[in-house]
Amino acid sequence: MKRNPVIPYILVMVFGIVLVFVLSFKGLGDMKEVAKDNGEGSEKTEVAASKPEDIYAQTCVGCHGDQYQGVVGPTLKGVGTKYSKDEIVDIITKGKGNMPAGLVPQEQAEAMAEWVSKIK
Repeated sequence: MKRNPVIPYILVMVFGIVLVFVLSFKGLGDMKEVAKDNGEGSEKTEVAASKPEDIYAQTCVGCHGDQYQGVVGPTLKGVGTKYSKDEIVDIITKGKGNMPAGLVPQEQAEAMAEWVSKIK
């Protein structure tokens, strides 16, 4: 009985694709800690963004996309017509579905909700 020579190549390709997928999510573990190297070895300090756009770029863009189109998380386009500002604050602070709570500091949640509600 002859073996099909293509099957081992297909298995290697599937394994490679799965490996790339798994490794691409390696750095997404704890999204609450937004940190940068302060030049003193491996010690990290938390970055405090002040503008909603900066918070989005540091914390949200990985799931919601660079054009708010949604990647892993849902699109943010038109979210202001779907939810009230108070509901958006609640989602930002407490999380919803796969979105973890606490990604945006409580004191900046109002400004972030205001900004997100205006995304068209």
